[in-house]
Amino acid sequence: MSTDLVRYSVSDQIAEIVLDRAPVNALSIPLIDALLAALAKARDDDAVRAVIISSAHKVFCAGLDLDIVRGKPAIETKTFLERLYFALNDTQYRMGKPTIAAVDGAVRAGGMTIAISCDMIIAGDSSTFGYPEIDVGLIPAIHFVQLPRLVGKHQAFGPLFLGEPFDAATAFRMGLLSEVVPKGTALDRAREIARKLAAKSPIVMKIGRDAFMRAVDADFRRSVENTAESFVVVASTEDCQEGLNAFVEKRAPNYKGR
Repeated sequence: MSTDLVRYSVSDQIAEIVLDRAPVNALSIPLIDALLAALAKARDDDAVRAVIISSAHKVFCAGLDLDIVRGKPAIETKTFLERLYFALNDTQYRMGKPTIAAVDGAVRAGGMTIAISCDMIIAGDSSTFGYPEIDVGLIPAIHFVQLPRLVGKHQAFGPLFLGEPFDAATAFRMGLLSEVVPKGTALDRAREIARKLAAKSPIVMKIGRDAFMRAVDADFRRSVENTAESFVVVASTEDCQEGLNAFVEKRAPNYKGR
């Protein structure tokens, strides 16, 4: 685990994992690997009864580092997706203890993947959310599976295909968040909830959470594999590369439809 990218600490049977890649926690392979290592450490520590993921910065996570897909071969993009989509899902699935995302800031794209992978999301009321991938020639692939299951088809389509950000009140109304709290208090509230969860029987929590994960998982893994393949195909198109270049160069993209 890279302590330069992720901070890890345990207190009162609660593990806190803090994303710390300045300035916006852009997702790189080393950052994802550090997060996965921290989650695995919490999973394997019998002294840990609950887990919180938060950010050291004003932004929870702005999504993937565009250098992962900009001008890169498909195999490199797939390597990243295997970590962010499959390894993260598998690790959370097998945690055996509750996980909470404490959000007080912007959450975008891959940041949404991290937050939604948790069992609960506590958000400050000034937090914003969004799937901007479409505006740089990408697709929010995993969220084609995740979001409709959470909020329904018609609530999910607009955020995924318009790419526009939405506020915490909207996210709560959609059913995306567990709670909305005053700005700056999400971590405190997450700790309060984590203490309550940590006080439960750890074996009952593990058996119960495992059963809960089986009940809600259905064919999630197979569906995500299909969308991951679509992401890799999109990333290799000329329009995707044009969209990424335009974003970096701060200009309007000139899409060709291929």
